[in-house]
Amino acid sequence: MAASNSSRRVPPVVLVLIGIASVQLGAGIAKRLFEEADPTGIVWLRLAASALIMLALARPVLRGKTRDDWLVVLAFGASLGVMNWAIYQSFQRIPLGLAVTIEFVGPLTLAVLGSRRARDLAWVALAALGVVLLGFERTDLDLVGVLYAVLAGAGWATYILMSAQTGRRWPGLDGLVVASVVAMLLLTPLALGRHGDQLGDTRVVLLGALVGLLSSVIPYTCELVALRSIRPAVFGILMSMEPAAAALAGMLVLSEFLSPLQWAAISCVVVASVGATRTGRVIAEPVPD
Repeated sequence: MAASNSSRRVPPVVLVLIGIASVQLGAGIAKRLFEEADPTGIVWLRLAASALIMLALARPVLRGKTRDDWLVVLAFGASLGVMNWAIYQSFQRIPLGLAVTIEFVGPLTLAVLGSRRARDLAWVALAALGVVLLGFERTDLDLVGVLYAVLAGAGWATYILMSAQTGRRWPGLDGLVVASVVAMLLLTPLALGRHGDQLGDTRVVLLGALVGLLSSVIPYTCELVALRSIRPAVFGILMSMEPAAAALAGMLVLSEFLSPLQWAAISCVVVASVGATRTGRVIAEPVPD
């Protein structure tokens, strides 16, 4: 019976790949909604949906927390909000695959930051080469969109640092749930302000909730289960596929076809991420929101 149950389990590598595909599919759907609603409103719907679903699944215990515990989870939530808001602003201006490629440099740099080994610095240089190559393709690149992707990458790196600290202070999903609510509340004034009337459309709200399910709840659940039985290094290598997955999602969902030079740039970042993961620390923690 045990063997039968084991055979029916989804392999952890497949779970991670499902999570990656789900995130990028959600991003593609979100970008399509930009024609009907402002990106800030869409990212707020995503955060709100994921926060409500996770609150229903895991009710965090708030009593007995110290001031430092709250400061850490508030910083975690702020990084979560900035990261998601910035990458959606970038999606509006440049192709999906290019935005995620630039964003990915943030956690990659964090992975080798402080290392004195030449090979680690070489991976950063290779990733930087990929970003430089994007600069040679000016047809699809908007400078503001690029800067938003850089900000999202910084937010992702901060998210990783805060995630580790939050995990040590908040058990289970408690810290993540609280941080998701914080991120949602942080963006509420922006989302419900000038463009708040756009969120009155039932179709937009339902698709925004779907984006929250695809881009947050499903991938985080897959990653959480997979990390119980997969080595962190393997997880990091799989996560290195995010830029390529984003580019494929852009092609399939948004008809965003990239040039050979842009694909070469993405390849540089993916190879650098894999190399950094194999020779150093894991490049990224799960990114549920």
